[in-house]
Amino acid sequence: MKLTILLDNNTLIDRYFYGEPGVSYFIELEDMNILFDAGYSDAFIRNAQKMNISLRNIDTIVISHGHIDHTWGLYDLIKLYTEATIENINYNKPQLMAHPLAFKHKQISDKEEIGSILTEEKLAKHFHMTLSKEPVWITDKLVFLGEIERTNHFENKKPIGKTQYNAKEVDDYLLDDSALAYKSTKGLVIITGCSHAGICNIIEYAKKVCQEDRIFDIVGGFHLLDPTEELLKYTTEYIEQRNINQMHAGHCTDLKSKIALSKAVTIKEMGVGLVLKYS
Repeated sequence: MKLTILLDNNTLIDRYFYGEPGVSYFIELEDMNILFDAGYSDAFIRNAQKMNISLRNIDTIVISHGHIDHTWGLYDLIKLYTEATIENINYNKPQLMAHPLAFKHKQISDKEEIGSILTEEKLAKHFHMTLSKEPVWITDKLVFLGEIERTNHFENKKPIGKTQYNAKEVDDYLLDDSALAYKSTKGLVIITGCSHAGICNIIEYAKKVCQEDRIFDIVGGFHLLDPTEELLKYTTEYIEQRNINQMHAGHCTDLKSKIALSKAVTIKEMGVGLVLKYS
């Protein structure tokens, strides 16, 4: 599996790409092209063009959860496909995979919308929709985890704004937050967006779904932005006890958290343009 960082908060030095508070990764596996998240703007498309990566040949798009910094770029991807149609340029109509709640309305206040600006109905006109709470195997080695089981006592304790559920406005605990897991020869590679479900919960669920205890790498955001001392303590202790080989901590992981985690595991540099390969 080859994973290229198309978008992250950070960019690598001496590489002239665009960064923004968002996530988008391009995954190549078994003749399949998979896009994981679409960022906030068209920055991931511009970066892909600079890297000579065609986003007209995507087979599957996976959305980690429904927040703006992971979904709003879908609007620009639809523009790319529409312009291709006008210019008679061939492109795939990809599968769009997410949790069933990913495209519900989300907001912090009456003035701050933080969810997808495109509804499920609108997206279905442009993509083959696969919305699932259950794990979905994209290949025999790569799985979309669906709804993450939340089994520990320290993660995901506070809601982030409100969302719509069964026609009612409720506190949003991001039940739609999911991740990918890849079964490499050296153990699992877990790919996350923001880890609102809790990075430790995600690890445990990935191990359960894949029936594999070895963790080789974790790539993505860990939702450790000014975390409480309790959350950071328990997370660091958990990571230290699991004998994880390395972590690429990006997006929503602050410096304080990276320093704390580095005492428990090897923390690798993360940024736009990074290419990771796993056998």
